[in-house]
Amino acid sequence: MDHNSTSAMETKTIVSRFIRKLYTCPECSVYFQPPILQCCYGHLICSKCRSKETCCRRCREPLGNIRNLAMEEYASAHMFPCKYSQPGCAVALLYTERREHEEACEFRPYPCPFQGPFCKWQGCNNKVIPHTMKSHNSVEILQGEYVVFSATHINQPGAGNWVKMQTCFGHHFRLLLLNRGELNEREKFLFTVHLIGSREQAGKFAYTLQVKKRREHLTWEATPKSILEPYFKIIMKPDCLRFDACTARLLARKGTLRIHVSIRMV
Repeated sequence: MDHNSTSAMETKTIVSRFIRKLYTCPECSVYFQPPILQCCYGHLICSKCRSKETCCRRCREPLGNIRNLAMEEYASAHMFPCKYSQPGCAVALLYTERREHEEACEFRPYPCPFQGPFCKWQGCNNKVIPHTMKSHNSVEILQGEYVVFSATHINQPGAGNWVKMQTCFGHHFRLLLLNRGELNEREKFLFTVHLIGSREQAGKFAYTLQVKKRREHLTWEATPKSILEPYFKIIMKPDCLRFDACTARLLARKGTLRIHVSIRMV
């Protein structure tokens, strides 16, 4: 490679870095995408950060709703790296394609399936199970597309939540039976199934739950949710199995509720 070619490549790299820096929101460090807003002096801010701010942090002037159309036109026609490029994603896309890709990107951070006040871990999808086995080795991992989820001491006052993992079809699912305590006796218990994967991947599966005792039985069918969707959002919707304390006592055997979980591909 001659000197001129090397200089041209170095110049292109410098320009590329400059453009990327120019198109990075100074507030959240995410690449701009239309609408791109600015203050009266031309300092840029993304629409998401604009909704949280009233003044420009650089010049302290009030923020209006001035759009920078030239920047928007450039952003619409050029490729920008995935926001998970630092963890390892090498894909570059138009801004119209980025959201769909980033939702399913294998390098996006996934939360620990057992997140809570004592575990704030996040990592790539392929590191979730190693983390679980290392840091939460007391959690039971059930194997196969058909398993039985046992919740013991279901009728005892103050009984907590029950969480297990199910592995099948090369994927991992979190099974969660949530006890809402005294918050709502009519919907005291909720059962949800989360795929350790993207929303698109979760849509490729369906699950069936069945609780039975002699002639009495309770059945529920639905599509798993992605682990990226927090369970507290799901429990606000009707899209999970719900039953009251009376039903739990009726279907339990010696204080243990056995929920048959079947997962299939659709």
